[in-house]
Amino acid sequence: MNDLKQVLDTLDADAPLAQRHLWLIGLLDWVRGPRDSTPQAAASRLRLFLDALAAQPQLQERMRTWWQLLAETVDATALLADFGFAPRMAFISEFNERLRQKILPATPETTNSAELFSLAMPRARDAAWVAALDIDTLQRIAALIATPSAVTTGLTLWQHELLEAINYCASQVRATGFAAELRQRMSAPAREMQPFHELPADVESFRVAFVATPREPIALETAAARLRERLEACRQAAASVYPHLNEHGISVGLVFLLRQLRERVLRIRELMDCLIGAAPQASSARLVSRLATMGHERRSLRALFAANSSLLAAKVTERSAEAGEHYITRSPVEYRQMLLKAAGGGAVTAVTTLLKFALATLGLAAFWGGFWAGVLYAGSFVLIQLMHWTLATKQPAMTAPAMAAKLKDLTEPQAVEEFVDEVANLMRSQVAAVLGNVGLVVPCVLLLAFLIQLASGGASMIGLEQADHVFASLHLLNPLTLLFAAFTGVLLFASSLIAGWSENWFVLHRLDSAMRYNPRITAALGIERAARWADFMRRNVSGFASNISLGMMLGLVPPVLDFLGLGLEARHVTLSAGQLAAAAAAYGPQVLQMPELWWCVAAIPLIGMVNLSVSFYFAFRLALRAHSVGGVDRLRIRRSIRSRWRRRPLSFFLPV
Repeated sequence: MNDLKQVLDTLDADAPLAQRHLWLIGLLDWVRGPRDSTPQAAASRLRLFLDALAAQPQLQERMRTWWQLLAETVDATALLADFGFAPRMAFISEFNERLRQKILPATPETTNSAELFSLAMPRARDAAWVAALDIDTLQRIAALIATPSAVTTGLTLWQHELLEAINYCASQVRATGFAAELRQRMSAPAREMQPFHELPADVESFRVAFVATPREPIALETAAARLRERLEACRQAAASVYPHLNEHGISVGLVFLLRQLRERVLRIRELMDCLIGAAPQASSARLVSRLATMGHERRSLRALFAANSSLLAAKVTERSAEAGEHYITRSPVEYRQMLLKAAGGGAVTAVTTLLKFALATLGLAAFWGGFWAGVLYAGSFVLIQLMHWTLATKQPAMTAPAMAAKLKDLTEPQAVEEFVDEVANLMRSQVAAVLGNVGLVVPCVLLLAFLIQLASGGASMIGLEQADHVFASLHLLNPLTLLFAAFTGVLLFASSLIAGWSENWFVLHRLDSAMRYNPRITAALGIERAARWADFMRRNVSGFASNISLGMMLGLVPPVLDFLGLGLEARHVTLSAGQLAAAAAAYGPQVLQMPELWWCVAAIPLIGMVNLSVSFYFAFRLALRAHSVGGVDRLRIRRSIRSRWRRRPLSFFLPV
């Protein structure tokens, strides 16, 4: 609708259902105005509409009839009590519902109040112009729609719907509070208080006090205070679940239930303010504005995951931080230990390089070649874990959460300097790990190539054609070399997420306790062996998940992406160094005169740097969000790091 005259002329209470709802959508679209319209301009247009109705009593009566028919055909109770909440109180069902709303169009020919509200107020800025309405405009709207309730004498239709919404919402809170998965995780004092048991009685007392004729203010205030206290007790009981989740593992579904319960408690308070608040009309406007905001957010899949997975992200990064502390060296002794552990990882990677080239000679299809390469990588990484050695590129995604946790409090004068110390310790640890990996994988591969040549009468580990392919793929001037290294950094970060999630899942379902005490397991393994296996899996489940997932991703993701037309490959610094050594051995001593070798040698440290920096960046950003770290004085930190670099540059590379 382009102008007010068209809006007024098309108001018809006798029109079909779809046309009546289309008129409402058109009216609010006119009120909303152009895209660049301000909330104040929208409020002015609404006042202009009310003035036009007031000037024509017949038109005003048509408007009241239209409103009465709308209230009879559309259930406002469901909108007031349930809009913005999942219909089945489950994360998966809400995800499916939001996905359906994104894909399928809605129709105005509906009696579903939530669908009609979403069609009438689809913009994020609708909340702003509703909030901008002044008290005089709100009172005029209230007088216009003050239709008596046909159910309860002495109440308007709006007040009746608000009372019904409070009752409806309270029943949902009570049902959630009695859910077995929440009740068994509540603290003992919260269960003993039984706050959810008497909630319906308090809601009924409030309703009786409000509809009483005459209404007794003291009785109503007492009933309202009792209901608010009961709601706060319900909220506190639900909050007692969080310590259990933090200790025993996070479930996105449980967090979703808890958030729904808390939001419903807040909704009941808002509905009560619309009835007995100091300014009921203003409270009603705030409620409608909030519904408009929730309607926009409820269509967002990203908002759903962000709101309900924050605790899971915190738990994942917390578990990664605990593991990441072991990868940071702070003394010369720890530095030497890191070098030795990394050297062990380099030696295992040398054998992995040999087996990878042997696998390539089998001529397997792309998928199966990638699958068995992933199995090979995963077995290699698990062996490194069981031997308590290390792989350099796995460190950043684990150490980043440990670093982010230290940013929570930088108010102390020495806090920034201590953080810079940790930055130097971390960088030095990464340098030691890369040097240990690359420093041993190269000579080990050369030694293996020499032994193969002796045993086979002169045959090299790989042919010249494969060697040329390695030189081309690792050449520094190849624009894809560093891109593939960054892609590998993303895979490294993804493996750390899988590790944290797997450990959280292991703890959440108490699988260590099941392995220790389950009768079938203890009968098969014996009590002592079952206990040892339970302890072993509790300590290593994160490492197994990380190493196996990383190995399978390095092997399988490139051929799968290649099938989809995305030619991304993995460039892991230790594996790349081993492949380069094998290619150099294929040419023999003359390779030292080949420029391709030195271009590839120059690319190795850059590949390592990109592997480390990309995985660290993503893990660090996730940890900052998970720990709710904000307001960090980044400029102060950067200045301190530059100052340390000028004063003590060697502290970033060698232990002091």
